[in-house]
Amino acid sequence: MTLLSDNQIDSHQLNSLALAYMGDAVYEMYVRHYLLQKGGVRPNQLHNQAKYYVSAKAQSAVIHRMLDEEYFSEEERAVVRRGRNAKSGTVPKNTDVQTYRYSTAFEALIGYHFLQNNTDRIHSIIEEAFRIIES
Repeated sequence: MTLLSDNQIDSHQLNSLALAYMGDAVYEMYVRHYLLQKGGVRPNQLHNQAKYYVSAKAQSAVIHRMLDEEYFSEEERAVVRRGRNAKSGTVPKNTDVQTYRYSTAFEALIGYHFLQNNTDRIHSIIEEAFRIIES
């Protein structure tokens, strides 16, 4: 087995929760990198700042705003709808179901683009997400 090999995973065939699983990890990596770039060094401080960006509430707000601004292509909106409608079988602890579903949709979109190797699009979506969260 080779890690991150050239073997393409068909993101069109994966279920939305699998896309969200991947997107969660990718987004977390971007958040951590961003916070380190801003000069954060203390792990506890970094963790507390990261929670601000990766919370279901923040991700839900981002996806709602981007949908309202018609930021996404039709293909991306379809991925968002699939992610929003995915039934995880778990009950969110610190948020309502609607917020949780929209945060799952955001993560699914990031995972979709990662598996499609659409690095430029991931960058632009995440930059916009950071702008929305910080405003």
